[in-house]
Amino acid sequence: MNFPPNPSLKALGYDQRDRVVIFHADDVGMCQATVTAYQDLYEAGLLSSAAVMMPCAWVPAAVQAIRSLPTADVGVHWTLTSEWATYRWRPLTSAPALTDANGYFHAGVEEARWAAPATVREELAAQLDRASAWGLDLTHVDAHMGVAAHPRYLPELLPLALSRGLPPFFPRQNAAAWQAEGLDGEDARQAEQAAFALEERGVPLVDHLRMLPLDTAGEHAALTRQMLRDLPPGITHFIVHPAHDTPELRAICGDWPARVANYHALLGPALRRDVQNMGIQVIGYRPLRNLLRQRQAAGQATW
Repeated sequence: MNFPPNPSLKALGYDQRDRVVIFHADDVGMCQATVTAYQDLYEAGLLSSAAVMMPCAWVPAAVQAIRSLPTADVGVHWTLTSEWATYRWRPLTSAPALTDANGYFHAGVEEARWAAPATVREELAAQLDRASAWGLDLTHVDAHMGVAAHPRYLPELLPLALSRGLPPFFPRQNAAAWQAEGLDGEDARQAEQAAFALEERGVPLVDHLRMLPLDTAGEHAALTRQMLRDLPPGITHFIVHPAHDTPELRAICGDWPARVANYHALLGPALRRDVQNMGIQVIGYRPLRNLLRQRQAAGQATW
């Protein structure tokens, strides 16, 4: 089953042939290097959105930085895993099902999905509550390592996000595309149906997902240009994991060279000029959030 052209394009003032990109920084607040890299890229002008990992140690610094940026577009990076061997974080709630034997989030995706949907909902609601209490003007939610985006959790988590007027990052993908991203046949079918249901109920969605690699270092600006040239029409959620090269980052994660390369790819003015020359429109999640809330106020978006 294939999706028709995205109706949100027209609602946002674009043509169905337009290519619209959300340049999105994941993992902000994971460590200090992600916070300073985010600030640099925000000021450079191409990065248009980000999401914060609320259970992590550097979130207070991330929140302070974001609140100093008047037009920052930021969501909550719903976190249910703690994947690094020697740098760990814990849930905001106390449910044992969310943690390993040492009291940290599980390291792996499959282990993280052992928790019951109601337990996951309680934790992710707490992450939203903390972000709001700390003064973040949230624009969306998305899922760290994709854990919360599993069909098993959608009946609990979609109402949680939508009740707060926050669009979820959930692409308009058919079952084959979901299978290519690792879901099995039945789960992929349910994910496809969930996207159709969201859109039928007035929830604005993105069309495509692209991500700069975390397994390859080197020059990522040229790779970014090629990925952008190849983009089809529609709204693309373009993920980067930017970080400064610091001793802390090197100690935490083996993929640090790729994260640093992600950062440098979006930093220079040449790529910004190329994006403009390609006719690509850059937005954040705020227009999608505003569209969702307008529809909710008019009774045109329900869940």
